[in-house]
Amino acid sequence: MQNFGIYIIGDEILSGKREDKHLTQAIQILKARGLTLAWAEYLGDDPSRMIASFKRSFSSNDIVFSFGGIGATPDDYTRQAAADALEVPIVRHQAAVAEIEAQFGEGAYPKRVIMADFPQGAGLIPNPVNRVAGFSAGLENKKQPNQKHNHYFVPGFPDMAHPMMEWVLDTHYSHLFHQAEYSEQSIIIEDGIESQLIDLMNKTLADYPDIKVFSLPKLKPNRQVELGAKGEPEQVKLAMQDIKIGVSNIGFSWVDGV
Repeated sequence: MQNFGIYIIGDEILSGKREDKHLTQAIQILKARGLTLAWAEYLGDDPSRMIASFKRSFSSNDIVFSFGGIGATPDDYTRQAAADALEVPIVRHQAAVAEIEAQFGEGAYPKRVIMADFPQGAGLIPNPVNRVAGFSAGLENKKQPNQKHNHYFVPGFPDMAHPMMEWVLDTHYSHLFHQAEYSEQSIIIEDGIESQLIDLMNKTLADYPDIKVFSLPKLKPNRQVELGAKGEPEQVKLAMQDIKIGVSNIGFSWVDGV
């Protein structure tokens, strides 16, 4: 199973002028298809940092979505950064031009048409809102020879970006949907003390190396710890049985998590 990652781009996110609306929704879009998000990275409008990040992920086998920075203003660096990371020129994509012209007519020129400038070899991601396409790009991947592109660049506007992400997944990656069975279970430990659970967590990881164990403490209004496991359903079920016994043996009371 390939990993999924996302970039969320823009100084306005890092400065707090705008609240990120992409991370939570991307998680839900993937979850609805039996997929999970492996990583997320926030990037400001810094071309050198963007290029370095794109180079790293282009060289991986990850499937990556990038939100933001593909407009026509001087602070939209994503298209050029992607091209620089791939070491290819920016070229005007005629199919993208046709979409912009169909939407805006003469108003496509002289500025809106800039949004049809993509890294050489890019594919199109249709935009259901205003027909200004996003683009896909990538390096030749010897592990996935039929999948030339593994990066998908969409606008920062959620009403455009999220349907475009869904289109990419449904069009190119439906063969990955619901491949791996996944379960997450937890218990709530009232008056739990996280430090007293560490040995139990380490033992659980040693006994069930193919799952993940997590601990989420909360101090207010009442102190409690949510302790759980996630991964293959049968392994999670067995691990949680051991966790419940272990928590009781320590002397804590618990209830099943939601």
